[in-house]
Amino acid sequence: MQDFRQESDSMGAIEVPNDRYWGAQTQRSLLYFNIGQETMPQPVIYALALIKKAAAFANQSLGHLKPDLAQAITQACEEILAGQWDSHFPLKVWQTGSGTQTHMNINEVIANRANQILGHPLGSKTPVHPNDHVNYGQSSNDCFPTAMHIATVQILSHQLLPVLKMFQQGLVEKAKLFHDLVKVGRTHLQDALPLTLGQEFSAFAHQVERAIQYLEGCLPSLYPIAQGGTAVGTGLNCPSGFVDLFIIELNRLTGLSFTSSENKFDALASHDALVALSGALNTLAVCCMKIANDIRWLASGPRCGLQEISLPENEPGSSIMPGKVNPTQAEALTMACCQVMGNHTTITIAGSQGHFQLNVFKPVIIYNILQSMHLLGDACRSFTDHCLKGLTPNSDQLQRNLDDCLMLAAALNPVIGYDKAAQMAHQAFKEHKSLETVLVQSGIMTQEEYKRFQAEQIEKLKA
Repeated sequence: MQDFRQESDSMGAIEVPNDRYWGAQTQRSLLYFNIGQETMPQPVIYALALIKKAAAFANQSLGHLKPDLAQAITQACEEILAGQWDSHFPLKVWQTGSGTQTHMNINEVIANRANQILGHPLGSKTPVHPNDHVNYGQSSNDCFPTAMHIATVQILSHQLLPVLKMFQQGLVEKAKLFHDLVKVGRTHLQDALPLTLGQEFSAFAHQVERAIQYLEGCLPSLYPIAQGGTAVGTGLNCPSGFVDLFIIELNRLTGLSFTSSENKFDALASHDALVALSGALNTLAVCCMKIANDIRWLASGPRCGLQEISLPENEPGSSIMPGKVNPTQAEALTMACCQVMGNHTTITIAGSQGHFQLNVFKPVIIYNILQSMHLLGDACRSFTDHCLKGLTPNSDQLQRNLDDCLMLAAALNPVIGYDKAAQMAHQAFKEHKSLETVLVQSGIMTQEEYKRFQAEQIEKLKA
């Protein structure tokens, strides 16, 4: 058996490895776009397979595709979706900005596999042709943006949002558990009025809840798809009735609620819905950065830092310092957040490049969108499982810090006035005394009165 076979396209013949299902256009892309290491994300490939399966159903229903050909195409799509042919989609992200080469990659693989199912050799293009049958009524310019939306909605709905809800629930549980633990607050990285550790964690939980709401709010703009617009939005060569049947089948296959975009010209030329989603992902990254940083700073120590909480010890922290343990889950999460923030810049610039009837930055947009969702989902899951769940308070240290804090003087404002309260706080600091001591020594309060006053203020903040 020869190692290569001849495949052809409109530009002529080219050799393709005999054990590969792709055809001439894929082979040309491998030759001319060997750029970087980033290949087209698997969710995009699977989304395109869903498109081709739904299209085969629609075209057969309309009488444009013979049942035996539709069945062979459908079987090939199902095999792709089962992961059977993952290695046959090797193309890089850095290719034509419409995603045409990846689109033809899947057309060619499906056609060759369908022909093989029907008893014909690879490269024959008969009885199933990659363009005339697999791609009937379609274009790269409507298929690829449709795949972008399908992949995005699937990952967002089935992977990222469930993880974030678990993360948020974990924070809620800690907020409840820490409800009665009073501690020093901090503003400007300086001591501030007391609050409870539960209240501090409630802020984290609310941040994540709001980030979830932002992400869920993006879904209505992601459900409309470009399919049916073909090359420029006019729908040339897309048969009447195709879009309705296609969407019915697509929704049956995915269990989601995709709709036909009201304006196909917009659906091809812009990706504002994905830019908006990236903005929500960026906001989530900002949220996670704040939470992870606060938690690792609160855990700083173990002897010479704040050490108000302790984190699980997952692995040794140093190759030279025995016994050192680091907040590695927080570090991993914050690095992921940095990447997502950078991705948002890329997506923003790429989204602005809709030239006339087509945005030709589609591959880089979807690559970064999917990477951001995968990174945030994986990092938040890891942080929840390996850091948040095992996080514990250090009650003694919380109390020591609270006893040393001078900012309860603010609660004295209604009792002795701002100036006198400030004088007492400054005096306590300079003389290395507690606020209680200087108040008692100055005759402003007895020890019993201060204890009662302190207890009243703590009960107020818990309420």
